[in-house]
Amino acid sequence: MTNGTPDRSSCDQVRKSSGVSLQEQSVITSSVGRASGVHAPGHLGELSQVVDFDLVDAVLAETGAREKRVRLLPARVVVYFVLALALFEDCSYRAVWGKLTVHLPAAVITRPAVSSLSRARRRLGARPLKVLFEILAGPVGEKSRPGVYYRGLRTVAIDGTSLHVPEDERILWRYPKRAGEKMEFGYPLLRLLVIVECGTRAPLAAAFGPESDGETTYAARLLHVLDDTALLLADAGFDVRDLLERVRDTGVQFLVRSGVLRAALPSCAGCPMVPTSPS
Repeated sequence: MTNGTPDRSSCDQVRKSSGVSLQEQSVITSSVGRASGVHAPGHLGELSQVVDFDLVDAVLAETGAREKRVRLLPARVVVYFVLALALFEDCSYRAVWGKLTVHLPAAVITRPAVSSLSRARRRLGARPLKVLFEILAGPVGEKSRPGVYYRGLRTVAIDGTSLHVPEDERILWRYPKRAGEKMEFGYPLLRLLVIVECGTRAPLAAAFGPESDGETTYAARLLHVLDDTALLLADAGFDVRDLLERVRDTGVQFLVRSGVLRAALPSCAGCPMVPTSPS
């Protein structure tokens, strides 16, 4: 595959434009196969409709991740493969690759080994995916869509969750296991904080790291996406004076749930806090 964007109308045109045999490369086609269910083969072709080839190429160029020579797994293809891994998290590398290429002719498709896919993913690195997320993240809901707006303000919400990560020495230094007085237990955990648009669940910003850091630590890293056009909703646990003062400084309106058992409610001038009963 060359660095230029191939003609996606057919595999024959890709062969002619690249000058490289398709048996020696991997190709993503924009031909979309409709199938029932998110796990059905063929559905993954829609990724190239949502995340455009030209955008991926621009991100790879910006981050210096474009391949310097023709490979069986070009960087562009690996980007779509990693996106597919996120969609099909319960599938193996080989199964995800099969879904990604299901509509390409069997005679011209590269079938890379799992080790090759793993090396290609490491070679790509995290930065291109981070930049791609930052470009694509943002509100998408129209005013007519239920739940997106309230009294002229776009409603957004912040919350967090924890995800298991592999128990590996190369990971444990960054994501340690939970520890009691005498022993460690469970899997290492990653804490993820996200601000999403209500009504569409479109992510506006995300931050993650070790579970040992609290939710408010990561929440403070997401405030740059807030402004005076939005209404921020947050659950108990985010009703912390320092955080809410920083939220207020963005200009956003906010509604934060706070338990009645708190000894003192955090508040700031112009930002009244009303305690609510636990549900």
